[in-house]
Amino acid sequence: MKAGPIGIFDSGYGGLTILEGIRKLLPQYDYVYLGDNARAPYGSRSFDVVYEFTRQAVMKLYDMGCRLVILGCNTASAKALRTIQQNDLPLLNDPYFRVLGIIRPTAEVVGTLTNTKHIGIFATEGTIKSNSYTIEISKIYPELKVTGIACPLWVPLIENNEADNEGADYFVKKRVDHIMSIDPHIDTLVLGCTHYPLLYKKIRKYVPDHIKIMSQGSYVAQSLQNYLERHATLQALCSQHGTCTYYTTENAERFQESAKIFLHADIQVEHICLE
Repeated sequence: MKAGPIGIFDSGYGGLTILEGIRKLLPQYDYVYLGDNARAPYGSRSFDVVYEFTRQAVMKLYDMGCRLVILGCNTASAKALRTIQQNDLPLLNDPYFRVLGIIRPTAEVVGTLTNTKHIGIFATEGTIKSNSYTIEISKIYPELKVTGIACPLWVPLIENNEADNEGADYFVKKRVDHIMSIDPHIDTLVLGCTHYPLLYKKIRKYVPDHIKIMSQGSYVAQSLQNYLERHATLQALCSQHGTCTYYTTENAERFQESAKIFLHADIQVEHICLE
């Protein structure tokens, strides 16, 4: 069986923060990044629509030779991962193709960071409504109290390159104050959307000093490394030439320009159709 790249999928640009974290720890592998920017954002879409869009992307990455796909998107992980794993992968009759999400790796770590046992989640409307974080965390750490709030304006701020501007302060402070008023005992905040690390400095500014802020990239990367070490056959099917290619369902030049916000580097991007 031929080795292939690791696929990273996101509805837009946020998954680039996951890709960056993974490539820092595991630079030897080949990667394909696929952003469904033409249909982003996924955050407010229904479960059925998110599942169908995500399924199309996963199957496209499979057709491109990927043996492992990471859903570098919290909304897709929350609304589509389980259905794809249970319903779609068995139909391929290919035991060496896997799809993983990013909520479980985050949930596995968060309990080790908190002292008060009170956790806060900032995420999209879709991720919050799915209760995925609360469910996954309670499986591992049933003693933790989890409070999640949706931050619908944060992604547009970031994608319009406003994250460092003064206007962002109002919207960040409003959500920080809101979650701390609901549960003042929170001592760990999870950035449960892959865009949100770009607002880290603003969030840090309004969060009390003793509170930890958890970005997902490095934790997901560590989880992936552990996963590959436990699955030697799959690891051998992930090619290792240190390459990375980028695809978008939107205009390639537009993606190239916007990706600079996340990667601080020039990349080559190709347009791709999923339907």
